[in-house]
Amino acid sequence: MMKPIRLAVLGSTGSIGQQTLDVARRHPDKISIIALTAGENVNLLQKQAAEFKPRFISCRGHNLVCGNSLCLPIEEMARHLDVDIVLVAVPGGAGLSPALAAAGAGKTIALANKECLVAAGEILLAEAKSHGAQIRPVDSEHSAIWQCLTGETSKPEKLILTASGGPFRDYPIEKIESVTPEQALAHPSWKMGKKVTIDSATLMNKGLEVIEAHRLYGIPYERIEVVIHPQSIIHSMAEFADGAVKAQLSPPDMRLPIQYALSYPDRWETPDLPRADWPKISRLDFSAPDFERFPCLKLAIGAGKKGATFPAVLSAADEEAVELFLSRKIKFGDIARLVGKTLEEHIPAGGPSLENIADAENWARQRVSELARSL
Repeated sequence: MMKPIRLAVLGSTGSIGQQTLDVARRHPDKISIIALTAGENVNLLQKQAAEFKPRFISCRGHNLVCGNSLCLPIEEMARHLDVDIVLVAVPGGAGLSPALAAAGAGKTIALANKECLVAAGEILLAEAKSHGAQIRPVDSEHSAIWQCLTGETSKPEKLILTASGGPFRDYPIEKIESVTPEQALAHPSWKMGKKVTIDSATLMNKGLEVIEAHRLYGIPYERIEVVIHPQSIIHSMAEFADGAVKAQLSPPDMRLPIQYALSYPDRWETPDLPRADWPKISRLDFSAPDFERFPCLKLAIGAGKKGATFPAVLSAADEEAVELFLSRKIKFGDIARLVGKTLEEHIPAGGPSLENIADAENWARQRVSELARSL
């Protein structure tokens, strides 16, 4: 019998972290929780620690005492000898430092943080390659592509990323400008955190995923396509030179790609998770994205093509703008305007070094805040 995977869940109180722990509950013989970290949700973290009894625990700005769990800096958890897999679900730029620590220690990284690959993908992937670390994508789209490419000896000719279109795919364009946070958070298919849900409503998340796909799979931007697929059953596709297309299909449930990132190359049984009911689904629809409706998608692809520190500015500017929207300080339509204006003003200081990336991100957040005050 194989020993349980020793797992560190970085960001255990967020949506992905909580669903990861649900996977661990279903497979207690296969997963041992070694470390848990949180940003601010101390109460939930303490409950999780009481249930899973991790060796290590961390919560930003708090010196916690939870049973026999030791407080340890998040980077030390990520590189600890007793950890096999590091699930990075820390949101935003804060996820980069522990991801780099895990990569430098040669860990297997289940990556659920978009910003790591978007802002500093070249650095993270180089660090992982240098130390023999493996990066397994947790995003449903990139997990789908990974599964489609497994066993293939040739690179795909094209990648097709699917998007549900969020809550506003059929909404009158003239009314999108002033939708409320509550409306934007009402995603029709997925259960996600607030930031990712807003990014899904603007389709910024799909633009970030285009950049991620380019970095992970080395496919030119011109050969990465986005299609609107409202049913969220096909999670992405790969087209090959002979015209064959492989797709990964399943009901929209993040526990499936999370589990696959942990179980690979095996597939664990999940009898109580939803199965596709094909007669009930009856049809799968596809359409091209409307860039007028979703300007953030165009901004993201453009930033990715420019390279340098433009993706870092894109990610940080969006993070700041989404926070302003959720705080009701700007309108929904202002998100794209603020991100676009910040990208227009950005002048790269050099290549995407860690220092340049940090400087670009700090500038982008500050500039978005300044621009928002003048709206």
